[in-house]
Amino acid sequence: MIDPQSDLASLQAATDRLLTAADAMDNASVAGPSRLPGWRRGHVLAHLSRNADALLNVFEGRPMYVNAEARDADIERDAGRPVDVQLADLRDSSARLAAVAALPGDWERTVELRNGVTDRALRLPFRRLVEVELHHVDLDIGYELEDLPEEFVLREIDFLAERFGGHRDVPSTGLKTGGGRGERIWTTGGGAEGGPIGVEGTGPDLMGWLAGRRDGSALRVSGGPLPALPPL
Repeated sequence: MIDPQSDLASLQAATDRLLTAADAMDNASVAGPSRLPGWRRGHVLAHLSRNADALLNVFEGRPMYVNAEARDADIERDAGRPVDVQLADLRDSSARLAAVAALPGDWERTVELRNGVTDRALRLPFRRLVEVELHHVDLDIGYELEDLPEEFVLREIDFLAERFGGHRDVPSTGLKTGGGRGERIWTTGGGAEGGPIGVEGTGPDLMGWLAGRRDGSALRVSGGPLPALPPL
């Protein structure tokens, strides 16, 4: 059962953790490469700030972004700013989002995201938490997938397994992590020929593969080759 208030508390902790770590960066560091192809660390920080504004729009019933071109242009515009400006923007935009999310409202209402995707409002705090946690890793400043809270890792696997469920490019795939009483199993894919494929590994490795952050070479695969996942 999704608890948006608990997710908002986790989001605040993750945001504070990222801001504390990023505060050690200087302007040269922000201009350096992130782990995302073609993006410097400044792009990652700018994206996080503008994503906070975009989700605030969703909470208040406006379009998430004007259009894809405007989203990309805003990130590119803000990517080259000095580190103090970047972090001030991230603090302020995150605080604006937190203030609106804390207001009384109907968490069961349907909201519209990008590209016509819809979801329930109660899932917005976790969606933002995913942005903050994964992009903290993408900054390449010492925070790794293994540092993510275990509950977050398992929930993100839940989310991504659901997202790829029935996908026309992904064969039927069983996912497994842990062992004994801590074992967790998911199924995903099923829209493409082939399978069933078995994929097993640690939570961080499995989530990293599903989220496009690891190549899957550390996973144990049976029943065929490791499926090639479409981009998120």
